[in-house]
Amino acid sequence: MKLNLRELEVFQAVMQTGSVTAAALELGITQPAASKMLQQAEQRLGFALFRRDRRQLVPTPEAHALLPELLGTLASIDGLERLAEALRAGQSGQLCIAAVPVLATALLPPAVEVFRARHQDVSVRLRAMSALEVVNHVADHRADLGVILGDTGDRRVEARPFRSSAIGCALRRDHRLASRRHLTLGDLAGIAVISLGAQQPVGQALLAAQARAGVQWRLAVEVSQSSIACALVRAGAGVAVLDGFGLAEARAQGLVTRPLVPRLLLEATLVVPHGRVPTRLASAFCATLERLDAVADPCGPGGGRPRRRGRGA
Repeated sequence: MKLNLRELEVFQAVMQTGSVTAAALELGITQPAASKMLQQAEQRLGFALFRRDRRQLVPTPEAHALLPELLGTLASIDGLERLAEALRAGQSGQLCIAAVPVLATALLPPAVEVFRARHQDVSVRLRAMSALEVVNHVADHRADLGVILGDTGDRRVEARPFRSSAIGCALRRDHRLASRRHLTLGDLAGIAVISLGAQQPVGQALLAAQARAGVQWRLAVEVSQSSIACALVRAGAGVAVLDGFGLAEARAQGLVTRPLVPRLLLEATLVVPHGRVPTRLASAFCATLERLDAVADPCGPGGGRPRRRGRGA
């Protein structure tokens, strides 16, 4: 039969104090209760833990052999209780975030920095993947939350838009259109355009805008990530059309960014499991992300404003 926790505590206390009476006092129980639990422990083990010598309890060799394991077990239990308390308080544990690459690099790092400053014992796992993979990871509980651009269209998760981003253009400084204050859809018709495909929010928004404006042009280079588009622009392959977060990445790489007219907005969206209360850590991170100041408009004043402000955690 297995020893219970209280019997282990009595055994340890008797080993430390040398008497059942002192052990009972230390544990806040009666002496008869402590004696009974010690006897039960010996019965479960099948051998004596102490022998009496002139009214003193002397540990047997078996008791000495058990003591290191006993101390390790009690320490582990204490650590488990402290971890559980920390998790209840939202101060410890692990937080897994899945995000599309552009948001993993341009939006989330400042939020992770602020979050970690307030939750120093929390390990954060940030994984970059496609929007479809983000949704699947959150729906399958392989990630606590996700961050994507646009909506999901998936009923397994709940989408919460929280920050808007204006689509714009990234150019080399020596490009002939770099002197313009803004670019129009018509301007893009005569140049090599680099952007994400129609299966992604930026590409979808561009196609819809083209249809409304009656402007016809096609992509010169279709890419899967904003970082690839920026590399192509630096190489002189054309002008990139990106969301505001991708344009922030472009500016960091020394490229010029300009607004696109008419103005097209995309939403950065939090993705959480549908019908399940987020963990304390996930809720705290969402509040941190929503509380941060808006990302500066990649193309000038007025862009990148948050959809709403979180009240904080």
